[in-house]
Amino acid sequence: MLVCAIAGILSGCADEQQEEIVTAFSMSDTMMEKCRFEKSELADVKNEIRLFGKISANNNKLAQVYPVVSGVVKSINVGLGDYVRQGQVLVTIQSGEVASFRKEKMDAVNELAMAEQGLQVARDLFEGKLNSERDVKVAEKEVEKAQSELDRINEIYTIYGLNNGSNFQVKAPISGFVTTKNITINEQLRLEQSEPLFTIADINDIWAVANVNESDISKIEVGQSVIVNTLAFPDIQYKGTIEKIYNVMDPETRSMRFRVNIPNADLKLKPEMNCTVEVHYAEPRQLVSIPSSSVIFDKSKYWVMVFHDKYNIETREIEIYRQLRDITYITAGLKAGETVIAQNGLLIYDAIND
Repeated sequence: MLVCAIAGILSGCADEQQEEIVTAFSMSDTMMEKCRFEKSELADVKNEIRLFGKISANNNKLAQVYPVVSGVVKSINVGLGDYVRQGQVLVTIQSGEVASFRKEKMDAVNELAMAEQGLQVARDLFEGKLNSERDVKVAEKEVEKAQSELDRINEIYTIYGLNNGSNFQVKAPISGFVTTKNITINEQLRLEQSEPLFTIADINDIWAVANVNESDISKIEVGQSVIVNTLAFPDIQYKGTIEKIYNVMDPETRSMRFRVNIPNADLKLKPEMNCTVEVHYAEPRQLVSIPSSSVIFDKSKYWVMVFHDKYNIETREIEIYRQLRDITYITAGLKAGETVIAQNGLLIYDAIND
């Protein structure tokens, strides 16, 4: 009986001690509200590679302005970096060719007037039976020929935007920013010039062109999502997708290029800016994933706080495969469907383990 009594007393003390251990920590309602709870899930493993590149103007929204007549530059109305609107006068050129076009137009107008007068005379004579129907047909052909020549000259005037006089105005073909300028006042222009007078770029949409090493080419595909960062605006992440891969290797750098189209409504991105391009791709495997904010690093190990209920919170060691921004992939220590504390977990960790 004495032995049984002692055993009962010891068992009661053990139960009280176990109850003290179990109930030693519990989350208050206030702390519950401050924490965020997330379930671990089985997900495709995502990866990324970081590449270097440059911001470039969209070639589909780029215009190079060449001289269509020779002559002397009399005035320049825009400078490098200026924004111009379609149809705005960029340069005025004094050209002898423009004067020649004007003379051709006047000659064509006179020729047409004379041909029409000759046709009227031929018709009057035909009615008076003083010439044949063939003479009328010949006169009509002369009118058609003169009209065709005048139409040709008028078409040239329309294409080149010619006005009366010897001055020719070079106008902007599109709206955008002047990205190159190769012209000076009083310069003698010739039609055989190889360089454009101006390059105008519409940068509301812009390209990021990146170089990918030969060893990483297999990881790049059209349609992959990317994040573009620049030195000028390090806090801004520009999101886009790979829209074209240039399937040509550079023999010197052993790299291949691809481009990403980026909306640029605020016009902050400019051609020739340096940038980094992070390409996101999926690996052919699945692992348990949790928010990176739920991972705690302490004592050279990684931990998570597994939440069962407010009275039962477990400190669990985990093994990490990869942390990718806000997602962490786990190889051991956690199963899919378990709940972890994803916000303020460090406070709970310190309260339980200190």
